[in-house]
Amino acid sequence: MRSDRVKKGLERAPHRSLFNAMGYTREEMERPLVGVVNSANEIIPGHIHLGEIAKGVKAGIYMAGGTPQEFSTIGVCDGIAMNHEGMYFSLPSRELIADSIETVVMAHGFDALVFIPNCDKIIPGMLMAAARLNIPSLFVSGGPMMAGRFKDKEVDLSNVFEGVGAVKAGNMTFEELEQLEEAACPGCGSCAGMFTANSMNCLTEALGMALPGNGTIPAVEGARYRLAKETGMKVMELLEREILPGDILVEEAFQNALALDMALGGSTNTILHLPAISHEAGIKLDLKLVDRVSSRTPQLCKLSPAGPHHIQDLRAAGGVTAVLRELLKHGLIDGKVMTAGGKDMEELLGKGEILNPQVIRSVEDPYSEHGGIAVLMGNLAPEGAVVKQGAVAPEMMKHQGRARIFKREEEASKAILDGRILAGDVVVIAFEGPKGGPGMREMLSPTSALAGMGLDREVSLITDGRFSGATRGASIGHVSPEAMEKGPIAALEEGDLIKIDIPGRKLEVELTGEEIDKRLKELKLPPFKYERGYLGRYSRLVSSASTGAIFKREVT
Repeated sequence: MRSDRVKKGLERAPHRSLFNAMGYTREEMERPLVGVVNSANEIIPGHIHLGEIAKGVKAGIYMAGGTPQEFSTIGVCDGIAMNHEGMYFSLPSRELIADSIETVVMAHGFDALVFIPNCDKIIPGMLMAAARLNIPSLFVSGGPMMAGRFKDKEVDLSNVFEGVGAVKAGNMTFEELEQLEEAACPGCGSCAGMFTANSMNCLTEALGMALPGNGTIPAVEGARYRLAKETGMKVMELLEREILPGDILVEEAFQNALALDMALGGSTNTILHLPAISHEAGIKLDLKLVDRVSSRTPQLCKLSPAGPHHIQDLRAAGGVTAVLRELLKHGLIDGKVMTAGGKDMEELLGKGEILNPQVIRSVEDPYSEHGGIAVLMGNLAPEGAVVKQGAVAPEMMKHQGRARIFKREEEASKAILDGRILAGDVVVIAFEGPKGGPGMREMLSPTSALAGMGLDREVSLITDGRFSGATRGASIGHVSPEAMEKGPIAALEEGDLIKIDIPGRKLEVELTGEEIDKRLKELKLPPFKYERGYLGRYSRLVSSASTGAIFKREVT
């Protein structure tokens, strides 16, 4: 066992003495040591209850003959970090999470691991660590939040963000917004729509790294705690059978995850995280593959913010299992890949029946023939850009308009809320990419303001930053190369004509290549926003969004 290096033999007497100091018995030391990586804290609603999930995991490990040892990692709540300096730190936290887990695991010699994430960057950071470490591993999330109710309608956090714009536009009173904010987030769990956290928790099932129900069983249900115990027991089986993440995270598994992503209409952030995870697994996943999978995979669900349904509705309709089974039935995923359930995907899915065809449609009757995410190319995004096309109004699938240029998210948000953005405009927010942001801040505030003011069907927004999974509308992010690397987005000027063709996969500006090159040669780049500290290092190391915003020294 890997843990023998810290507990067996004459030379390990001092090590055993330290275990004694923590209260471990000789019998516990003789069992396999299983690390329980818990991201519990008191600042993220999706993580406030993870201590209880960890108790279930540890009980399962004990029942199956292991000794659990819990340790922690950091986490950022994107909702609380939104639209201020805190958002610079959100995406960069992913790398810190992966590195910190690697550090603890390598220093202490665990035999297996159970990961307990629940929100945006914590899930991919933990998956990156699992792929890098390659020891028996299994995931169990804290589960989604229930939707709230306001004026007899289901609501979630995205409605509150949009409410700010609605108040500014005179479509809602401040008193109504106060009532909405009280109702939208009724308790613990990852926010209730198909936002980044829930997208990634669902995709973890498709990757084969979590048991069925991981992405959809609500945080408040007893079934969530039973799943935690089952996960603790199952990881001991993986250890006994020597099933490793490297056996599970194969190329076909990543294509399965992409297919599920397209069928669900998941967050565009997944197109940052899956390439970063696949990189750790030694597999290249580029934007061309993303778009090929999108082109062949229909969108079967319209979950908030794209539609009226929430994660609790997805679960009641059959969950991720039903969606994957429907895709498998039509040859859109690979059913022979191994999973952490100890079975291949087809066997793990069982019958997987669709129980509500209004929430999960069939492949024969999809919401769209193509997936929920599209990759756009053109002279404005030579390396690609990403849009959640499943949440774009039909009339905005093709759009052209004059550029309104902003160098920071705050400037754009103020212009929108002050009524300075008009129907037909294309809002451009540059220098918010991985390097220039730094950290690709999420633009939920300006996109929600547009939606709340009723402009999401008339105004497009493009940025080298990124969007929250709660964003809807013609919001095009991840424009690569970014402005800080003198990508074409840095050459845009007020009034330039921008052409967006989502069905045609095009993002272009009506400028010649010579005009773009001339402007870029004359452009003086701004200094890095952070010269010191972690973000100073991050700015110098991070790669393009098109490669997953990983550290450049790791790009091959």
